[in-house]
Amino acid sequence: MRGEFVDVGGTRLYYYATGTRGGGDPVVLLHGFPGSSHAWRAVAPLLPEGRRAVVVDLMGCGRSDGPRGTRSGLVDHAALIRGLMDDLALPRATIIGHGLGGAIALRLALDAPARVSALGLVSPPAFDAWPARLGRLARAVRPLAPLLGAAVLASFVHGSAIAGYADADEGRRALDLALRAYPARLGTAAILAHLAALRDPAIAGMAADLGRIAIPVAIVWGEDDPFLPPALGARLRDAIPGAALTVIPGARHFVPEDAPDRCARALAGLLARA
Repeated sequence: MRGEFVDVGGTRLYYYATGTRGGGDPVVLLHGFPGSSHAWRAVAPLLPEGRRAVVVDLMGCGRSDGPRGTRSGLVDHAALIRGLMDDLALPRATIIGHGLGGAIALRLALDAPARVSALGLVSPPAFDAWPARLGRLARAVRPLAPLLGAAVLASFVHGSAIAGYADADEGRRALDLALRAYPARLGTAAILAHLAALRDPAIAGMAADLGRIAIPVAIVWGEDDPFLPPALGARLRDAIPGAALTVIPGARHFVPEDAPDRCARALAGLLARA
């Protein structure tokens, strides 16, 4: 899929667009870590007709630029996505995010409610819960990161994340693709920034504001997620007024890749309410 780059405040973000216009607000799809826009490749074509889908490489992932200095937290990511929407003339959109992308989507909905018509949260970290394996990895490698280098750090992330895929072979291929950007271009700093973002205090800080969300919200979870249990999805559902939860049997953490058809069906229900 051929995409384009947009300079948002000095950070180049890569995105591609698919689908057609005319059926409602566009959809912005945000991936998790480790990942890239490639994670949505099977879901985007299954979304309802008449919806333009904008699929983004987050800062520090895929073809997008790495973070600048300390600008790598949840609020920074959300501000960049809002800036991208400005540049693409998207005054309002349904925002759907997986993993870290889900937390970014939630932050955007809280910071700029007029810009978000509906919200899809696919296995995001929330409250005081984050993927513990990647958190332990972050603590272990941070002091040694300059010595280890990006290739070794990427291999450690690969080993920690592979359990999140129902099909190990598919998972290896997806992780190989997502992680090759770090030794090739983005470096160790981008990996460490994403590991830190998964434990950003701003994630827990959103809990007190969940009750003021007044748009359609769909929460999608893999029943066998080894990192963040479906009970966390139920907790989110109970905290967000009117939110709906779909738990997908056989799927693990990377639901858009484990079960794209069932994930797309759950999100189609959200778009019907937007």
